[in-house]
Amino acid sequence: MTAALAGRAPATFEIKSANLPLVSLLLKSCDLGALAAELSARFGDSPDFFDNDPLVLDLSPLQAQPEAGIDMPALIALLRSYRVLPVAARGGHPLQMQAALAAGLAAAPDAVAAPLALVRKEPVVAPASSAAPEPSLTSALIVDRPLRSGQQIYARGRDLVVLSMVNAGAEVVADGHIHVYAPLRGKAIAGARGYTQARIIALCLEPELISIAGVYRTSEVPLSADVVSKPTQVRLVGGVEGKLVMEPLTGISPSR
Repeated sequence: MTAALAGRAPATFEIKSANLPLVSLLLKSCDLGALAAELSARFGDSPDFFDNDPLVLDLSPLQAQPEAGIDMPALIALLRSYRVLPVAARGGHPLQMQAALAAGLAAAPDAVAAPLALVRKEPVVAPASSAAPEPSLTSALIVDRPLRSGQQIYARGRDLVVLSMVNAGAEVVADGHIHVYAPLRGKAIAGARGYTQARIIALCLEPELISIAGVYRTSEVPLSADVVSKPTQVRLVGGVEGKLVMEPLTGISPSR
């Protein structure tokens, strides 16, 4: 947006364009009770997963259902209880968008939607030509219990060390490195805020998904025989435009 203003520039402020990393929530149902239950199951064990992140509410799945009314104030209150701040909406039926605007949200038709689980892990990073700076990490978060399906652990601003199994359906996230001294069968997301030098180390690599600084690989692409179910190190080569490289750790027995 460009505007011509008469007279001299004001001394007390400037108006400039700004880009924000936004969480995007793709809303598939108007049932806030069901949404509350699923949010609790997903994030109830990780109350610090979000840190007052701005959020865009994507209503596009409900666009063809103009009769699907949404209690916007209640929805906003629910999301704020998980420390996300709804600031805009997009993609809904005109009546739904009208309700969003009445609740204080801005219209953001050009916002790019992506699944909530991945957006949180794709932060703003340095250009591909330069690695993101190493975060100022505190002592590692150590988890000594098995993680069941649906559980999620987030080590904000530090490494994560897991001493027991990460079962399928569980998720471990860290801003730094992730060490799993047991079978890794769920999801592991390292370098969650853009640290491209982060690594994932597991004594038995059988993941559903692995990701470093937003570059990820799922179980849909089979692992090679030299790393599957074996002690393995995963690192990112080539920055955010690069690829994940998996290397066997020799001299270490797999943990079953």
